[in-house]
Amino acid sequence: MPIKPIVFSEFFTEGQYETEVETLAISEKKQSLTIGIPKETILHEHRVALVPASIRSLTGYGHKVVVESGAGKKSFFSDHHFSEAGATIVHSREEVFKSQVLIKIAPPTSEEIDLMQTEQVLISPLQLPVLKDDYLIKLQKKRITALAMEYLRSDDGTYPIVRIMSEIAGTSAILTAAEYLTNTREGGRGVLLGGISGVPPAKIVILGAGVVAESAIKVAIGLGASIRVFDNNIIKLMRLQNAVGRHLHTSSLNPVYLAYQLTSADVVIGAIHSKSGRTPVIVTEEMVSKMKDGAVIIDISIDQGGCFETSQMTTLDNPSFIKHGVIHYCVPNIASKVSRTSSSAISNIITPLLLKMGTTSHFDNLLYDHQGIRHGCYTYKGCITNEYLSNRFGLKYTSLDLLMTSKH
Repeated sequence: MPIKPIVFSEFFTEGQYETEVETLAISEKKQSLTIGIPKETILHEHRVALVPASIRSLTGYGHKVVVESGAGKKSFFSDHHFSEAGATIVHSREEVFKSQVLIKIAPPTSEEIDLMQTEQVLISPLQLPVLKDDYLIKLQKKRITALAMEYLRSDDGTYPIVRIMSEIAGTSAILTAAEYLTNTREGGRGVLLGGISGVPPAKIVILGAGVVAESAIKVAIGLGASIRVFDNNIIKLMRLQNAVGRHLHTSSLNPVYLAYQLTSADVVIGAIHSKSGRTPVIVTEEMVSKMKDGAVIIDISIDQGGCFETSQMTTLDNPSFIKHGVIHYCVPNIASKVSRTSSSAISNIITPLLLKMGTTSHFDNLLYDHQGIRHGCYTYKGCITNEYLSNRFGLKYTSLDLLMTSKH
Protein backbone atom coordinates (compact mmCIF):
# COMPACT_ATOMS: atom_id res chain seq x y z
CA MET A 1 0.00 0.00 0.00
CA PRO A 2 1.60 3.33 -1.03
CA ILE A 3 2.36 5.77 1.76
CA LYS A 4 0.53 9.08 1.46
CA PRO A 5 3.00 11.92 0.89
CA ILE A 6 3.27 14.65 3.49
CA VAL A 7 1.20 17.68 2.52
CA PHE A 8 1.58 21.05 4.20
CA SER A 9 -1.48 22.67 5.71
CA GLU A 10 -3.34 24.98 3.35
CA PHE A 11 -2.96 27.65 6.01
CA PHE A 12 0.79 27.90 5.37
CA THR A 13 0.71 27.52 1.60
CA GLU A 14 -2.52 29.06 0.33
CA GLY A 15 -2.34 31.76 -2.34
CA GLN A 16 -2.12 35.37 -1.25
CA TYR A 17 -4.25 36.84 -4.05
CA GLU A 18 -7.32 34.63 -4.09
CA THR A 19 -10.73 36.00 -5.04
CA GLU A 20 -12.85 36.59 -1.94
CA VAL A 21 -16.25 34.89 -1.71
CA GLU A 22 -19.24 37.25 -1.64
CA THR A 23 -21.13 36.98 1.65
CA LEU A 24 -24.17 38.62 3.18
CA ALA A 25 -22.74 38.60 6.68
CA ILE A 26 -20.68 41.57 7.82
CA SER A 27 -17.04 40.58 7.64
CA GLU A 28 -14.56 41.15 10.46
CA LYS A 29 -12.79 44.48 10.42
CA LYS A 30 -9.25 44.12 9.10
CA GLN A 31 -6.32 45.68 10.92
CA SER A 32 -3.15 47.24 9.60
CA LEU A 33 -0.10 45.77 11.32
CA THR A 34 3.26 47.33 12.07
CA ILE A 35 5.87 44.58 11.66
CA GLY A 36 9.44 45.02 12.96
CA ILE A 37 12.51 43.24 11.57
CA PRO A 38 15.56 43.94 13.80
CA LYS A 39 19.14 43.24 12.77
CA GLU A 40 20.36 40.00 14.37
CA THR A 41 23.13 40.64 16.89
CA ILE A 42 23.95 37.04 17.84
CA LEU A 43 27.25 36.04 16.29
CA HIS A 44 27.11 33.75 13.24
CA GLU A 45 23.40 34.32 12.52
CA HIS A 46 23.30 35.44 8.90
CA ARG A 47 19.59 35.07 8.09
CA VAL A 48 16.79 37.65 8.04
CA ALA A 49 13.17 36.92 8.99
CA LEU A 50 11.44 38.48 5.96
CA VAL A 51 12.84 38.96 2.45
CA PRO A 52 11.89 41.87 0.13
CA ALA A 53 9.51 39.75 -2.00
CA SER A 54 7.41 38.95 1.09
CA ILE A 55 7.53 42.54 2.29
CA ARG A 56 6.10 43.63 -1.05
CA SER A 57 3.09 41.37 -0.42
CA LEU A 58 2.61 42.67 3.14
CA THR A 59 2.83 46.34 2.19
CA GLY A 60 0.45 45.65 -0.69
CA TYR A 61 -2.13 44.61 1.89
CA GLY A 62 -1.62 47.87 3.81
CA HIS A 63 0.76 46.67 6.51
CA LYS A 64 3.81 48.69 7.57
CA VAL A 65 7.16 46.86 7.75
CA VAL A 66 9.99 48.52 9.70
CA VAL A 67 13.45 47.11 8.97
CA GLU A 68 16.61 48.00 10.88
CA SER A 69 19.39 49.17 8.57
CA GLY A 70 21.74 46.30 7.67
CA ALA A 71 19.30 43.55 8.76
CA GLY A 72 19.60 41.71 5.44
CA LYS A 73 23.26 42.43 4.66
CA LYS A 74 24.55 38.92 5.47
CA SER A 75 21.80 37.41 3.32
CA PHE A 76 22.78 39.75 0.45
CA PHE A 77 19.64 41.88 0.72
CA SER A 78 20.54 45.58 0.87
CA ASP A 79 18.56 48.38 2.51
CA HIS A 80 17.73 49.51 -1.03
CA HIS A 81 16.11 46.13 -1.78
CA PHE A 82 13.92 46.46 1.32
CA SER A 83 12.97 50.08 0.71
CA GLU A 84 12.09 49.32 -2.93
CA ALA A 85 9.73 46.62 -1.62
CA GLY A 86 7.95 49.21 0.52
CA ALA A 87 9.70 48.76 3.89
CA THR A 88 10.65 51.66 6.14
CA ILE A 89 14.39 51.60 6.90
CA VAL A 90 15.42 52.91 10.32
CA HIS A 91 18.79 53.21 12.05
CA SER A 92 17.37 53.11 15.57
CA ARG A 93 16.83 49.72 17.23
CA GLU A 94 14.37 51.36 19.62
CA GLU A 95 12.20 52.35 16.67
CA VAL A 96 12.05 48.76 15.35
CA PHE A 97 11.11 47.41 18.78
CA LYS A 98 8.05 49.69 18.97
CA SER A 99 6.31 47.57 16.29
CA GLN A 100 3.15 45.59 17.09
CA VAL A 101 4.69 42.36 15.77
CA LEU A 102 8.40 41.53 16.05
CA ILE A 103 9.92 38.79 13.91
CA LYS A 104 13.39 37.41 14.64
CA ILE A 105 15.46 34.52 13.29
CA ALA A 106 17.21 34.11 16.65
CA PRO A 107 15.54 34.38 20.08
CA PRO A 108 15.68 37.92 21.50
CA THR A 109 18.50 38.62 23.93
CA SER A 110 17.82 39.92 27.43
CA GLU A 111 18.73 43.43 26.25
CA GLU A 112 16.34 43.15 23.31
CA ILE A 113 13.45 42.09 25.57
CA ASP A 114 14.11 45.26 27.59
CA LEU A 115 13.48 47.27 24.40
CA MET A 116 10.15 45.50 23.70
CA GLN A 117 6.78 47.10 24.38
CA THR A 118 3.98 45.76 26.60
CA GLU A 119 1.62 43.27 24.92
CA GLN A 120 3.60 42.91 21.70
CA VAL A 121 3.52 39.76 19.56
CA LEU A 122 6.90 38.03 19.14
CA ILE A 123 7.59 35.40 16.47
CA SER A 124 11.01 33.75 16.79
CA PRO A 125 12.66 30.35 17.43
CA LEU A 126 12.74 29.14 21.02
CA GLN A 127 16.03 27.15 20.99
CA LEU A 128 15.50 25.07 24.13
CA PRO A 129 19.16 24.04 24.74
CA VAL A 130 20.25 27.64 25.45
CA LEU A 131 17.03 28.91 27.07
CA LYS A 132 17.25 30.51 30.53
CA ASP A 133 14.47 31.15 33.03
CA ASP A 134 14.98 34.94 33.10
CA TYR A 135 14.01 34.97 29.40
CA LEU A 136 10.51 33.72 30.21
CA ILE A 137 10.15 35.88 33.32
CA LYS A 138 10.95 39.02 31.31
CA LEU A 139 8.40 38.07 28.64
CA GLN A 140 5.84 37.50 31.39
CA LYS A 141 6.42 40.91 32.94
CA LYS A 142 5.89 42.63 29.59
CA ARG A 143 2.80 40.47 28.84
CA ILE A 144 4.30 39.39 25.50
CA THR A 145 2.45 36.88 23.34
CA ALA A 146 5.30 34.75 21.97
CA LEU A 147 5.14 32.17 19.18
CA ALA A 148 7.95 29.66 18.64
CA MET A 149 8.58 29.21 14.91
CA GLU A 150 9.64 25.60 15.25
CA TYR A 151 6.42 24.64 17.09
CA LEU A 152 3.94 26.18 14.62
CA ARG A 153 2.00 23.14 13.44
CA SER A 154 0.02 22.41 10.27
CA ASP A 155 -3.36 20.71 10.24
CA ASP A 156 -1.71 17.43 9.16
CA GLY A 157 0.50 17.44 12.27
CA THR A 158 3.75 18.48 10.55
CA TYR A 159 5.91 21.47 11.47
CA PRO A 160 6.58 23.58 8.34
CA ILE A 161 9.55 25.57 9.67
CA VAL A 162 11.26 22.44 11.04
CA ARG A 163 10.65 20.56 7.81
CA ILE A 164 11.99 23.27 5.51
CA MET A 165 15.08 23.83 7.70
CA SER A 166 15.63 20.05 7.78
CA GLU A 167 15.57 19.97 3.98
CA ILE A 168 18.22 22.69 3.87
CA ALA A 169 20.32 20.99 6.58
CA GLY A 170 20.29 17.65 4.74
CA THR A 171 21.32 19.20 1.43
CA SER A 172 23.99 21.39 3.08
CA ALA A 173 25.40 18.40 5.01
CA ILE A 174 26.22 16.47 1.82
CA LEU A 175 27.71 19.50 0.05
CA THR A 176 29.77 20.36 3.14
CA ALA A 177 30.99 16.76 3.45
CA ALA A 178 32.02 16.76 -0.21
CA GLU A 179 33.96 19.99 0.36
CA TYR A 180 35.88 18.64 3.38
CA LEU A 181 36.48 15.23 1.85
CA THR A 182 38.33 16.75 -1.11
CA ASN A 183 40.16 19.44 0.91
CA THR A 184 43.47 17.88 1.94
CA ARG A 185 44.59 21.14 3.61
CA GLU A 186 41.78 20.66 6.16
CA GLY A 187 42.77 17.02 6.69
CA GLY A 188 40.45 15.49 4.07
CA ARG A 189 41.26 12.28 2.19
CA GLY A 190 41.28 13.86 -1.27
CA VAL A 191 38.33 11.72 -2.30
CA LEU A 192 35.63 12.74 -4.79
CA LEU A 193 32.26 12.04 -3.23
CA GLY A 194 30.72 10.44 -6.33
CA GLY A 195 33.71 8.64 -7.74
CA ILE A 196 34.40 8.26 -11.48
CA SER A 197 34.55 5.45 -14.04
CA GLY A 198 36.76 2.72 -12.63
CA VAL A 199 37.01 4.32 -9.17
CA PRO A 200 34.41 3.46 -6.47
CA PRO A 201 32.42 6.33 -4.89
CA ALA A 202 32.71 7.54 -1.32
CA LYS A 203 30.67 5.70 1.30
CA ILE A 204 28.18 7.74 3.37
CA VAL A 205 26.56 6.50 6.59
CA ILE A 206 23.45 8.41 7.72
CA LEU A 207 22.05 8.05 11.24
CA GLY A 208 18.31 8.77 11.28
CA ALA A 209 15.63 8.40 8.60
CA GLY A 210 13.76 11.69 8.86
CA VAL A 211 13.46 14.70 6.55
CA VAL A 212 17.17 15.57 6.95
CA ALA A 213 18.11 12.08 5.76
CA GLU A 214 15.67 12.25 2.85
CA SER A 215 17.17 15.49 1.52
CA ALA A 216 20.72 14.29 2.12
CA ILE A 217 20.10 11.00 0.30
CA LYS A 218 18.59 12.70 -2.77
CA VAL A 219 21.68 14.90 -3.14
CA ALA A 220 24.09 12.02 -2.41
CA ILE A 221 22.39 9.78 -5.01
CA GLY A 222 22.62 12.60 -7.55
CA LEU A 223 26.37 12.80 -6.92
CA GLY A 224 26.72 9.01 -7.16
CA ALA A 225 27.75 8.23 -3.57
CA SER A 226 27.22 4.88 -1.83
CA ILE A 227 24.74 5.22 1.06
CA ARG A 228 23.90 3.33 4.28
CA VAL A 229 20.97 4.45 6.50
CA PHE A 230 20.43 3.47 10.15
CA ASP A 231 17.24 4.00 12.20
CA ASN A 232 15.33 1.96 14.76
CA ASN A 233 11.97 3.04 13.30
CA ILE A 234 11.33 0.56 10.47
CA ILE A 235 8.26 2.50 9.30
CA LYS A 236 10.45 5.58 8.77
CA LEU A 237 12.93 3.50 6.78
CA MET A 238 10.07 2.22 4.60
CA ARG A 239 8.75 5.77 4.10
CA LEU A 240 12.23 6.94 3.22
CA GLN A 241 12.68 4.35 0.48
CA ASN A 242 9.25 5.26 -0.91
CA ALA A 243 10.12 8.99 -0.91
CA VAL A 244 13.49 8.45 -2.58
CA GLY A 245 11.98 6.06 -5.12
CA ARG A 246 14.64 3.35 -4.98
CA HIS A 247 15.87 0.51 -2.81
CA LEU A 248 18.35 1.69 -0.16
CA HIS A 249 20.84 -0.11 2.07
CA THR A 250 19.10 0.27 5.45
CA SER A 251 19.53 -1.20 8.91
CA SER A 252 18.23 -0.88 12.45
CA LEU A 253 20.64 0.76 14.91
CA ASN A 254 22.56 -2.43 15.70
CA PRO A 255 25.79 -1.25 17.42
CA VAL A 256 27.86 -4.18 16.12
CA TYR A 257 26.84 -3.71 12.48
CA LEU A 258 27.05 0.10 12.81
CA ALA A 259 30.62 -0.13 14.16
CA TYR A 260 31.52 -2.40 11.21
CA GLN A 261 30.11 0.08 8.66
CA LEU A 262 31.84 3.06 10.32
CA THR A 263 35.31 1.54 9.84
CA SER A 264 34.96 1.88 6.06
CA ALA A 265 32.85 5.06 5.96
CA ASP A 266 34.16 8.25 4.32
CA VAL A 267 31.31 10.43 5.64
CA VAL A 268 29.00 9.96 8.64
CA ILE A 269 25.98 12.27 9.09
CA GLY A 270 24.18 12.37 12.44
CA ALA A 271 20.52 13.34 11.99
CA ILE A 272 18.93 11.84 15.11
CA HIS A 273 16.16 14.03 16.58
CA SER A 274 14.89 13.86 20.15
CA LYS A 275 11.34 15.00 20.88
CA SER A 276 12.32 15.95 24.42
CA GLY A 277 15.71 16.40 26.03
CA ARG A 278 19.12 15.43 24.74
CA THR A 279 19.79 13.39 21.61
CA PRO A 280 21.11 9.92 22.58
CA VAL A 281 24.77 9.18 21.83
CA ILE A 282 24.76 6.62 19.02
CA VAL A 283 28.46 6.62 18.09
CA THR A 284 30.97 6.18 20.91
CA GLU A 285 34.50 7.61 21.00
CA GLU A 286 35.88 4.10 20.49
CA MET A 287 33.89 3.76 17.25
CA VAL A 288 35.22 7.13 16.03
CA SER A 289 38.80 6.14 16.86
CA LYS A 290 38.53 3.17 14.48
CA MET A 291 37.33 5.25 11.53
CA LYS A 292 39.60 6.18 8.59
CA ASP A 293 41.96 9.13 8.91
CA GLY A 294 40.47 12.04 6.96
CA ALA A 295 36.88 10.78 7.22
CA VAL A 296 34.21 13.44 7.88
CA ILE A 297 31.55 13.60 10.60
CA ILE A 298 28.66 16.07 10.17
CA ASP A 299 26.67 16.21 13.42
CA ILE A 300 23.36 17.93 12.60
CA SER A 301 22.01 16.82 16.02
CA ILE A 302 24.50 19.07 17.82
CA ASP A 303 21.76 21.58 18.73
CA GLN A 304 20.34 18.83 20.99
CA GLY A 305 23.73 17.75 22.32
CA GLY A 306 24.94 15.63 19.39
CA CYS A 307 24.77 11.90 18.64
CA PHE A 308 28.58 11.40 18.53
CA GLU A 309 30.47 11.14 21.81
CA THR A 310 33.34 13.18 20.32
CA SER A 311 31.15 16.09 19.12
CA GLN A 312 31.74 19.62 20.39
CA MET A 313 29.72 22.62 19.25
CA THR A 314 31.47 24.76 16.60
CA THR A 315 30.60 27.95 14.72
CA LEU A 316 30.44 29.03 11.07
CA ASP A 317 33.63 31.09 11.61
CA ASN A 318 35.51 28.07 12.99
CA PRO A 319 33.32 25.14 11.88
CA SER A 320 35.52 22.06 12.22
CA PHE A 321 38.08 20.27 14.36
CA ILE A 322 39.98 16.97 14.07
CA LYS A 323 39.81 14.22 16.70
CA HIS A 324 41.24 10.71 16.25
CA GLY A 325 42.15 11.80 12.71
CA VAL A 326 38.47 12.38 11.84
CA ILE A 327 37.15 15.80 10.77
CA HIS A 328 34.17 16.90 12.91
CA TYR A 329 31.73 19.55 11.62
CA CYS A 330 29.31 20.45 14.45
CA VAL A 331 27.64 23.76 13.55
CA PRO A 332 24.19 24.05 15.20
CA ASN A 333 22.71 26.56 12.73
CA ILE A 334 23.95 24.85 9.57
CA ALA A 335 21.08 26.40 7.55
CA SER A 336 22.61 29.83 8.20
CA LYS A 337 25.49 28.83 5.93
CA VAL A 338 23.09 29.32 3.01
CA SER A 339 21.52 32.41 4.53
CA ARG A 340 19.74 33.74 1.44
CA THR A 341 17.98 30.44 0.67
CA SER A 342 17.10 29.90 4.35
CA SER A 343 15.73 33.43 4.72
CA SER A 344 13.49 33.01 1.69
CA ALA A 345 12.25 29.63 2.94
CA ILE A 346 11.29 30.97 6.38
CA SER A 347 9.78 34.12 4.89
CA ASN A 348 7.52 32.02 2.63
CA ILE A 349 5.98 30.32 5.69
CA ILE A 350 5.74 33.34 8.01
CA THR A 351 4.17 35.71 5.43
CA PRO A 352 0.78 33.89 5.13
CA LEU A 353 0.62 33.85 8.94
CA LEU A 354 1.09 37.64 9.04
CA LEU A 355 -1.51 38.13 6.32
CA LYS A 356 -3.96 36.05 8.38
CA MET A 357 -3.21 38.22 11.42
CA GLY A 358 -4.19 41.27 9.39
CA THR A 359 -7.59 39.82 8.43
CA THR A 360 -8.78 39.65 12.06
CA SER A 361 -9.71 42.53 14.31
CA HIS A 362 -7.74 40.97 17.18
CA PHE A 363 -4.82 38.50 17.33
CA ASP A 364 -6.73 36.43 19.90
CA ASN A 365 -9.23 35.51 17.19
CA LEU A 366 -6.43 33.92 15.16
CA LEU A 367 -5.28 31.89 18.18
CA TYR A 368 -8.88 30.83 18.81
CA ASP A 369 -9.44 29.65 15.22
CA HIS A 370 -6.14 27.82 14.61
CA GLN A 371 -4.96 25.04 16.90
CA GLY A 372 -1.61 24.82 15.08
CA ILE A 373 -0.79 28.43 15.99
CA ARG A 374 -1.87 27.87 19.60
CA HIS A 375 0.56 24.93 19.69
CA GLY A 376 3.42 27.36 18.98
CA CYS A 377 2.36 29.89 21.64
CA TYR A 378 4.44 29.55 24.81
CA THR A 379 3.67 32.86 26.59
CA TYR A 380 0.37 34.73 26.44
CA LYS A 381 -0.16 38.08 28.20
CA GLY A 382 1.85 37.20 31.28
CA CYS A 383 1.02 33.46 31.33
CA ILE A 384 3.30 30.52 30.53
CA THR A 385 1.25 28.38 28.16
CA ASN A 386 3.83 25.65 27.44
CA GLU A 387 3.71 22.86 30.03
CA TYR A 388 7.25 21.62 29.35
CA LEU A 389 8.73 25.09 29.95
CA SER A 390 6.73 25.59 33.14
CA ASN A 391 7.95 22.27 34.55
CA ARG A 392 11.55 22.87 33.47
CA PHE A 393 11.82 26.29 35.11
CA GLY A 394 9.32 25.84 37.95
CA LEU A 395 6.94 28.51 36.64
CA LYS A 396 3.14 28.42 36.82
CA TYR A 397 1.47 26.81 33.79
CA THR A 398 -1.81 28.05 32.32
CA SER A 399 -3.55 26.18 29.51
CA LEU A 400 -3.99 28.40 26.45
CA ASP A 401 -7.08 26.39 25.47
CA LEU A 402 -8.70 27.45 28.76
CA LEU A 403 -7.69 31.07 28.22
CA MET A 404 -9.28 30.93 24.74
CA THR A 405 -12.70 29.92 26.09
CA SER A 406 -14.43 32.70 24.22
CA LYS A 407 -13.69 34.50 20.98
CA HIS A 408 -12.89 38.17 21.37
